[in-house]
Amino acid sequence: MKTWHYISADGAQAQTDEENLNDLAATGTINPNTQVWSEGMQNWAPASTTLPSLFAGPGTPPPINTSAAGRRSHEIDYKIIGEAIQMVEIELDPQETVIAEAGAMNYMEDGISFETKMGDGSEPDAGFMGKLVSMGKRAITGESVFMTHFTNIGSGKKHVTFAAPYPGTVLPVSLAEFDGQLLCQKDAFLCAALGTKLGIAFNKKIGTGLFGGEGFILQKLEGDGMAFVHAGGTVIRKELKGEKLLVDTGCLVAFTTGINYNIERAGNLKSMVFGGEGLFLATLQGTGSVWLQSMPFARLAQRITSMYSSGKGEGSAIGGLGNLFGDR
Repeated sequence: MKTWHYISADGAQAQTDEENLNDLAATGTINPNTQVWSEGMQNWAPASTTLPSLFAGPGTPPPINTSAAGRRSHEIDYKIIGEAIQMVEIELDPQETVIAEAGAMNYMEDGISFETKMGDGSEPDAGFMGKLVSMGKRAITGESVFMTHFTNIGSGKKHVTFAAPYPGTVLPVSLAEFDGQLLCQKDAFLCAALGTKLGIAFNKKIGTGLFGGEGFILQKLEGDGMAFVHAGGTVIRKELKGEKLLVDTGCLVAFTTGINYNIERAGNLKSMVFGGEGLFLATLQGTGSVWLQSMPFARLAQRITSMYSSGKGEGSAIGGLGNLFGDR
């Protein structure tokens, strides 16, 4: 049996067997500040550091993990698959959930359940009116009022993969790195960890809303977990430190809250009419991050539509000549 030496309240040195320590602590003979020593220790030390179990009451919880205590989003792992036409594979631990736009799922492993719900699930205690408001916001952006929730109900890690409806790049964003908020074009959201709140942000200036390419409404992502945004073509990230960046209005994907978004005229009248860059350009100025895409879906759709409406052949120098002979 191990022997412990301690300094009593009157300054005298005493000793006791280890089995009696709990009784001495209960009576106050040994308190957290009492100096104790036992064989193997170099110096005397307070009982609170040497014998902390003596002063932990029944059912005392362990220290709080402060990094996780304030976290509201599930912590998910991911892998981007592909180069030019990408999709994202999400790895879910048991009971972890990822939310996604309806129809975005590509494949999932056995053990993952999915359920269509109204809203993003970031406010599970919201009443009927709260859910109704959330539905209204999504309806304003033109998206479905329903979202699909994918949950790992198995005992091990499971995977689910999401792909966007048109070719492009999947952009992973840790919202915690950007003060918990990101503004993006209204159809850019692909999927996110449960706990991410999807809202809307209105452009403050009429000109920005009328000519900004994205209308008056931007999508706002809030949370502290991972979110995934889709963009057409190649994506580039620009870091602004007070500089001003002029961008084609359709090429803007997302930006952080420190960036001011506005619209200005694209040069003089001749440049506006014959320059091919449109009548207006988006201006981004401030401190923060901006993501730009090389091939907005609207531009891609316009090229395809114009090609077929003009009767041009696929790579043919003589265009729609085949139509004259009834080939189509």
